[in-house]
Amino acid sequence: IRPLEALPLPLPPPPLLLLLLLLSRAGALHPDELFPYGQSRGDQLLQEGDDESSAPVKLASPLRFYEAQFSYLYVGTNGIISTQDFPRETQYVDDDFPTDFPAIAPFLADIDTSQGRGQVLYREDTSLAVLGLAARYVRAGFPRTAARFTPTHAFLATWEQVGAYEEASSRVPPSEELNTFQAVLASDESDTYALLLYPANGLQFFGTRPKESYNVQLELPARVGFCRGEVDDSKREGPYFSLTSTEQSVKNLYQQSNLGVPGVWAFHIGSTSPLDNIRPATVGGDLTKAHPSPPLEQSFGPTAAAERDYTEDNLDYYDENEGEVEYPPGEPEDAWNGHSSIDVSFQSKAEPRPLGGPASPLPQLTASDRPLYPEAESATLDPQTKEGRALGGVDTPGLNGRVKASRQQGTRGPAPSEIEGDSLDPTRGAPPPYADGGAPPSEEGAPSAHPEGKAVLLNYPVPAHTPPLGRGRQVLGVEDVIGSSTEVFTYNAANKETCEHHHGQCSQHAFCTDYATGFCCHCQSRFYGNGKHCLPEGAPHRVNGKVSGHLRVGHTPVHFTNVDLHAYIVGNDGRAYTAISHIPQPAAQALLPLTPIGGLFGWLFALQKPGWENGFSFTGATFTHEMEVTFYPGEERVRITQTAEGLDPENYLSIKTNIQGQVPYIPANFTVHVAPYKEIYHYSDSAVTSTSSRDYSLTLGTINQTRSYRVYQNITYEACRHSPRHPAVPTTQQLNVDWVFALYTDEERLLRFAVTNQVGPVEGDSDPIGVNPCYDGSHTCDMRAQCHPGAGVDYTCECASGYQGDGRGCVDVNECAAGSHRCGPNSVCINLLGSYRCECRSGYEFADDRHTCVDVDECSENRCHPSATCYNTPGSFSCQCHPGYRGDGFQCTPDPSSGLTPCEERQRQAQAQHAASPGSRPHVPQCDERGGFLPLQCHGSPGFCWCGDLQLHAVFCPWLTIKGFFVPICSEPTQRPRTVCERWRENLLEHYGGTPRDDQYVPQCDDLGHFIPLQCHGKSDFCWCVDKDGREVQGTRSQPGTTPACIPTVAPPTVRPVPRPDVTPPSVGTFLLYAQGQQIGHLPLNGTRLQKDMAKTLLSLHGSIVVGIDYDCRERMVYWTDVAGRTISRASLEPGAEPETIVNSGLISPEGLAIDHFRRTMYWTDSGLDKIERARLDGSERKALFHTDLVNPRAIAVDPIRGNLYWTDWNREAPKIETSSLEGENRRILVNKDIGLPNGLTFDPFSKLLCWADAGTKKLECTLPDGTGRRVIQNHLNYPFSIVSYADHFYHTDWRRDGVISVNRDSGQFTDEYLPEQRSHLYGITAVYPYCPTGK
Repeated sequence: IRPLEALPLPLPPPPLLLLLLLLSRAGALHPDELFPYGQSRGDQLLQEGDDESSAPVKLASPLRFYEAQFSYLYVGTNGIISTQDFPRETQYVDDDFPTDFPAIAPFLADIDTSQGRGQVLYREDTSLAVLGLAARYVRAGFPRTAARFTPTHAFLATWEQVGAYEEASSRVPPSEELNTFQAVLASDESDTYALLLYPANGLQFFGTRPKESYNVQLELPARVGFCRGEVDDSKREGPYFSLTSTEQSVKNLYQQSNLGVPGVWAFHIGSTSPLDNIRPATVGGDLTKAHPSPPLEQSFGPTAAAERDYTEDNLDYYDENEGEVEYPPGEPEDAWNGHSSIDVSFQSKAEPRPLGGPASPLPQLTASDRPLYPEAESATLDPQTKEGRALGGVDTPGLNGRVKASRQQGTRGPAPSEIEGDSLDPTRGAPPPYADGGAPPSEEGAPSAHPEGKAVLLNYPVPAHTPPLGRGRQVLGVEDVIGSSTEVFTYNAANKETCEHHHGQCSQHAFCTDYATGFCCHCQSRFYGNGKHCLPEGAPHRVNGKVSGHLRVGHTPVHFTNVDLHAYIVGNDGRAYTAISHIPQPAAQALLPLTPIGGLFGWLFALQKPGWENGFSFTGATFTHEMEVTFYPGEERVRITQTAEGLDPENYLSIKTNIQGQVPYIPANFTVHVAPYKEIYHYSDSAVTSTSSRDYSLTLGTINQTRSYRVYQNITYEACRHSPRHPAVPTTQQLNVDWVFALYTDEERLLRFAVTNQVGPVEGDSDPIGVNPCYDGSHTCDMRAQCHPGAGVDYTCECASGYQGDGRGCVDVNECAAGSHRCGPNSVCINLLGSYRCECRSGYEFADDRHTCVDVDECSENRCHPSATCYNTPGSFSCQCHPGYRGDGFQCTPDPSSGLTPCEERQRQAQAQHAASPGSRPHVPQCDERGGFLPLQCHGSPGFCWCGDLQLHAVFCPWLTIKGFFVPICSEPTQRPRTVCERWRENLLEHYGGTPRDDQYVPQCDDLGHFIPLQCHGKSDFCWCVDKDGREVQGTRSQPGTTPACIPTVAPPTVRPVPRPDVTPPSVGTFLLYAQGQQIGHLPLNGTRLQKDMAKTLLSLHGSIVVGIDYDCRERMVYWTDVAGRTISRASLEPGAEPETIVNSGLISPEGLAIDHFRRTMYWTDSGLDKIERARLDGSERKALFHTDLVNPRAIAVDPIRGNLYWTDWNREAPKIETSSLEGENRRILVNKDIGLPNGLTFDPFSKLLCWADAGTKKLECTLPDGTGRRVIQNHLNYPFSIVSYADHFYHTDWRRDGVISVNRDSGQFTDEYLPEQRSHLYGITAVYPYCPTGK
């Protein structure tokens, strides 16, 4: 956005014109489009530091905030503006909204500008340029209510290249992730509007770690919004408006907008007219959904790599001055966590070029005018006023090295590769050819084209997961050996499929055509592929995948599993870059010659000569690539299988790679050079084959060794057999690989391949003279454009589909804003780079065709209370309590005014529960004619009966045996006052319902109501003696298999009544233990209610940070992990017990902890070492169960009965919940969809549910142990850390509330919370039972 000339404000243009001007742009906000700032503009500079606050700024004219008027403003380091001075940051930085003071928060987080890490600038401004620009934004965002808004004053605050707070460390350099953002408050005499601006690359970190919990790798997302603060002396909470709650919503700040300009957000924040709360502009933007990042032309810092898209800039590997290529080492945390990020930066030697050009009378909002370094700059904006800006060669904080503009003058902006100094022109900087001129590979022994279109395949088995060919078509078999008989793919077309019913199998960029035997999909013009998968011609493409291998390097076995692969392909010149992370060094070094691993992507997306087609045009996104490579002279052999599994929602190709066999050992420090080569591919229906030989050289100083290998390649895919074969496509094509590059860097643990490819006719060794630039990649088209060759060396550029521009510069088309999408009713259009996708609105889901959105029948999911009726409506539903009940339908309670007796109320509720869940069998009380409980109550059939008093409590009575069943003889309820034992027993039976579980304690009373001396937990072996008052006799508690010798007074009754089966209550004597930094807290439970007044500190552990906590019910010991001391300790709950450290070595960041009281073992996660380990409870017999494919393991839970282990990994790129046996066998992923930051995990042995609390999705969810039956319990959590289940409740610690929160498992309602007097973060939580649960 170019600043305005210093002229009087023009009359406001029509709001519609402003809206169209703003919506015409498609790209993100450039840093130079912020409001002008700098000390030369009159800005004041906030003192650098961690928690600084400005002196009060006296405003020339008061501004309105909500209903009040303020004359002073304060600016704080932590991304916040207020009308009063700030409290200490510990009182507001880590807490959720609302704050108790007025707050305008463009990015509230723990920011630190110490040691020159950025600056905070602020000023009041009345210049016409600033006021005019603010007015235009406001008028566009509020076209009806602010069409004539003319501000008189503006207040600007800019946070430039500021960093997150970090603990000082000599081992780890400061993070290079720096943020830039701006807040502008524009006001007139009656109204105030806020503009929040976030430029592209402006947000490189999205949250900060709390200081008191810094050692725990957990970030709180930044808060963005507005708070009125406490509004009167009664400390009443004022209104507030929150824009972000998750990390994804923070990321979307610079990608989305509520007034049509990505990165710009407008809000009406104050008025003399009634304003009940903040009013946002409503042109567009939804922070709650994930949106793809725009192509960012500058590189992030190292630790940001895991969050961004891979672009050509950060995957280019080769510089025109080879010796100047820099591969900075990753941070230690990346190495520990196994991050599969790629961050490659370069030093550019280009010279600056001058800036200049005419100013614009209106904001210039088309992205095509904004290359990385603008061609024109407003005459009123001196580049020198924006200190630290990437203009004209000025140092740019946050980038690696100095970034300058291109030497070359002309009309086009510099390509990213020129800016970064890594041109891939094969005539410059390519590895030198061999002395023999680099002869093409031998085609000796390659199979020739076979007649009749039969696919002759090499000797590779077809994998079991070959893509299915659809109903009505069958694969009869593929089984080939070179030189033997062959089989071909054949189809059974008895059941013809047509476009009418199956067009949904085609890509959204394809059309469907019916043929005699079935239908086929064909890509539309300007797209290519096999019809089921179509990609835009000329656009860049990305590949994500995993690589696993079992290799012998020389004679040394090396294994690796699911390491990350990323590839980036520049489609309009055939460059393909591949990076594979965390392959062990010996294997990575030995794989350097195997450029075919990345060469597959070169063949898939090779530059096409006229009349010739690259691989993706045949295979689409589902195929299998098999290679067998034989090395010489040692004849080592390795087999590589690459399986493509389709396109993800962002149109990235997903691929799995498996490498098996033996490869020659290559010593460290040797470099590998592969000369350019040519390969001939033979095409048949559903198969492509190739055979070639390749030389490569190993060099180190003066050592130069030449070796070779032979490679057989076989690619199988699903071709549509119903359409006639295209006669113009030859059966033999040649792939020219003009440039090859392979490199392994041990510091980053990255194996890289890069190739430049073009596909065309089979030709001789010499290329024709006068190659068109479209064919050799020397054209100047944008990398999102297609190059069209003309006569001689002439050519034209055309932007790829989904982009617009002149072909030299192309920007994304926002199909959603332009209305050119094809999303149907009840769906939402989500713009993507070069494309878009459709998502169903809330309350709708995709039908089987994956295009149409149909209503979700929430009533079938039993979301209402059992005593309520559910009414499904389009996109929603409602619940209404039954007659005789009151509530909101989600929670219904008996209505006292209904006139029903307690028996009739319970009877109606049980009947409603059975009607809602026909499979359930709740007890339906039997009532007499007056509505009272009948003395005899039965559940379903004889033999399951008991006597009840007036409140349905079970009472003792004689029994008869009738046909083998015990039937109680009930009379009028006993009038004898119930004893303590009886009252305790009856209270439990009322809650338990049904026969008590084997692990549930029921006091045993004699006929007179006295405690029986021998008391046991149900049918378990855990027994003890009690005195006459029911108190346990110390030292009598038994071990399994033995019974204490208690002296009985009265023989226990031989038959006990069976209690009601419809209630599941908690046990008595249960309490919670929670970790709070340097102490472990004790919180008793009364039933499931928190006894907050009884809470106390159990253990004080000075200098510790206790994170994980669990309890051994057998020996009454509490165990915990300490990330500050890097230890695991335990302590008895007996009075006076001292803590004992049991593991004190080999730990970095021990977090989650789980105790198996059956097997006397413990399990823990270490997010620093990325390990899961186990040991005996005394720390002996320690063993690492898992140390691969873990990034951020945190919570862990054990099911000792079934022998299962569960854990979470909050890897931000691929969060998941996994399981295995307790021995570490049968590891598998249970959940990896729709989760964000699964911090807490608990296994309930009674309900057999595995449940987790997610700080990313804000949900509490449960699933069965096999991953089925997933359901949401609560979807409005704040920031949960740890969770435990007990009875019908969950209890979790929350970092926003700094407390313990309880949630009802059945209703999902929040039922209570406990906030300790000392405010600090709570970590792990566990429940302490008075017995060991069996969980049958």
